[in-house]
Amino acid sequence: MQLQKAERRKAKIKIGLQGSSGSGKSYSALLIAYGLCNNWEKIAVIDSENLSAHLYSHLGAYNVIGISAPFNPEKYIEALALAVKAGMEAVIIDSISHEWEGVGGIIDLHGSMAGNSFTNWNKITPRHNAFVNAILQSPVHVLATIRTKQDYVLVEKNGKQVPEKVGLKGITRDGMDYELTIVFDLDIKHNATVSKDRTGIFSNESEFKITADVGRRILDWCNTGESLDMPSKRNIQETELSLQEKISAIKTVEELLSFYKSQTPQVQQQFSALFTKKRTELTVVAPNETKHISHYLKPTSNGNIGNATH
Repeated sequence: MQLQKAERRKAKIKIGLQGSSGSGKSYSALLIAYGLCNNWEKIAVIDSENLSAHLYSHLGAYNVIGISAPFNPEKYIEALALAVKAGMEAVIIDSISHEWEGVGGIIDLHGSMAGNSFTNWNKITPRHNAFVNAILQSPVHVLATIRTKQDYVLVEKNGKQVPEKVGLKGITRDGMDYELTIVFDLDIKHNATVSKDRTGIFSNESEFKITADVGRRILDWCNTGESLDMPSKRNIQETELSLQEKISAIKTVEELLSFYKSQTPQVQQQFSALFTKKRTELTVVAPNETKHISHYLKPTSNGNIGNATH
């Protein structure tokens, strides 16, 4: 357990797009995904909507992973892993509603279980949680479309009251929106509003059309902060202090060599000065004792310590 200062890190965004049928969830997700990676070939759609993702192939050469019933959580997890392994940068899950309420989804699985209903939720919930965690921990941008329960309201058009389809509650487990960074709500006219935005990008926008520029704006936010792949300055300092303590306790070149070889190539290169300094100290103290192995820790042509040329 450690107390640390808060620090923004570069992120892979997790987005939800929810709306009724015909609101443009899939199309909007594709535009955002393109804005995020600027390469259609780096986008994959996990399609549980009867391969409807192919309808927008005119946009670009994106990839499709079609899945069919039963829509159990493990099938989604496998598809997401496949997309990541293939080198995709943005993955659209269209839609996650089937994992919850589709044939073979969580509700269906729970209903088919014998015994106490409450106890059965304890058995089935970990499978859904594994699906959610797969999304959140994925090293790529993930956009999840969510169907909403539909209803009709009367609106005035040309002086007449006409019914218009609206989306209500999202069809997924309660609280899914808490797990996502941004949630876009789409109406039947393809207008977007934001019901959740932890980035603050859209806080001053009431209603807008989704374009690839929305993805680019989100990408700019994602790229602000420390890289997740590179250590922060504080972490480098902490690592250096830890290495200094361990190296200071080493008494022989044999120990130093063993410790050096146990480090990653990145650490060996990054902290080569520490190892070289300690090698020099040990060689001065006991030149006869260390002569037979000191060549392993001689500086190379680029200044790093390593095996000497024989």
